[in-house]
Amino acid sequence: MLNKIFNHFSRKFFYFLNKKKYRFLSSKAVIQKLLRVDGKENISIEKDVIIQKMTWIAAVPLTNAEVCHLKIGEGSIIGNFNHIYATGEIIIGKNVLTADKVYISDNLHQYEDINSPIMFQGIKQLPKLVIGDGSWIGENVCIIGASIGKNCVIGANSVVTKDIPDYSVAVGSPARIIKKYNIISQKWEKV
Repeated sequence: MLNKIFNHFSRKFFYFLNKKKYRFLSSKAVIQKLLRVDGKENISIEKDVIIQKMTWIAAVPLTNAEVCHLKIGEGSIIGNFNHIYATGEIIIGKNVLTADKVYISDNLHQYEDINSPIMFQGIKQLPKLVIGDGSWIGENVCIIGASIGKNCVIGANSVVTKDIPDYSVAVGSPARIIKKYNIISQKWEKV
């Protein structure tokens, strides 16, 4: 009981300290001890979002993109040790679940100049990244510049570099679709 009271006041205290620093921060979001936050002014966290421990979230316009925004939709749960970095736009839909150690990014390090260290070559902006409502992202998944549809499952250890359509199951490195939901038969079918 005492722990619940402490957590309630801790959440309220965090909200009042941070509500004006974020683009939007719901008073009903639960944000546990984060590893790091960069670009709070470009981050929106909707109601009933839970961001678990040691996650790094960022929305910093390193590529001079017109829009720099990270939005985590209502009811989504972000696992422990996630790393989500927007230099353009990343939209995580409603009720999305990510397991632990998930990496989501809308950018890449450039590497074209073989005579220059990669760390000095700048950042390449990739297209807007959207994770559709109700999707589940498994443990150790990397999503780099690709969108995922609604109610998708991305299997553990997958690397997603191409868009995944709604109602799909994708696994592997690179991720490939192994099942899709057939609206007519109302069953998951192997691809």
